[in-house]
Amino acid sequence: MKFLRASLKIILPLGIGVLFIFLTFNTTTPEERELIYGYIRNVDLLFVLLSLLFGILSHVSRAYRWKFMLAHLGYRPKFINSVLAVLIAYIANLGIPRSGELLRATTLSTYEDIPFEKGFGTIIAERLVDLVILLLFILIALGLQYDLIMGALALETISLPKIFLLGSVLILLFIGLRLLFKKSQKPWVLKIKSKVQGLIEGILSIKNMPKKGAFIAHTLFIWIMYLAMFYVIKWTVPETAVLGLGAILPAFVIGGLTISATNGGIGIYPFSVALMLSAFDISNESGLAFGWIMWTSQTAMIILFGGLAFFVLPLVNQKK
Repeated sequence: MKFLRASLKIILPLGIGVLFIFLTFNTTTPEERELIYGYIRNVDLLFVLLSLLFGILSHVSRAYRWKFMLAHLGYRPKFINSVLAVLIAYIANLGIPRSGELLRATTLSTYEDIPFEKGFGTIIAERLVDLVILLLFILIALGLQYDLIMGALALETISLPKIFLLGSVLILLFIGLRLLFKKSQKPWVLKIKSKVQGLIEGILSIKNMPKKGAFIAHTLFIWIMYLAMFYVIKWTVPETAVLGLGAILPAFVIGGLTISATNGGIGIYPFSVALMLSAFDISNESGLAFGWIMWTSQTAMIILFGGLAFFVLPLVNQKK
């Protein structure tokens, strides 16, 4: 059963990615595919390199931001180890979505003696902050282009009975677990309770940490870099070069939402970006070229630097 679940975590996202690659291939004619390949072959590398620079800066800033939460817990890892752990996390997510967070916490647990549950708790905390920023971008995009976005995505509302049922199940589950951990003295329960307390301590580190201003500044910088690395790619495709921020922002948001749907957004990322850009009268070929250039360049960077991180990490920690 464990093997089956582990296999599904890899196979299912890849299957979704392959499906969207098939849909992309199936919905384009040979002439359109040749046009897409032509855009990619003739891409202006200056803007690609600029996008990669923004991506690297965002990763470095994320590693530096992490230290504020860890410092509140009494841990001060080497900056190089934090950077390498972040890079390793990104490349791990290409294999198994969301596995990078576990590997990132494990890396610092191994090389910096930071308890896994506390390190993982800080990662969850920063992901919650990133989720808030992403929601803010979504609200801005909806405010700018509500009718176009809704028309392109054809979103359906979730019924109130389903929300009520889900909420009831979660409340009952919470009450049951709370009673179990409060009254039971069994060793395995106490062990889990200790781990959960460490996890909560890591999550709450964001509440009481010093230098909140620096943390917020790095958070804003990270997301500005994310948007910048997406924005400059518009100049690699002639048709998208004229787009303003009002058109780029919705495509950026929908692309970000698809990243965790498959392994790093393979297949679904270019498809979704092209779908959103089509709402702004951008042809499917140009939209797909934009999406594939963006996805390919950033994925190649993650594979390169993430792969190097696996080799560099033991070298800079030889004493450990």
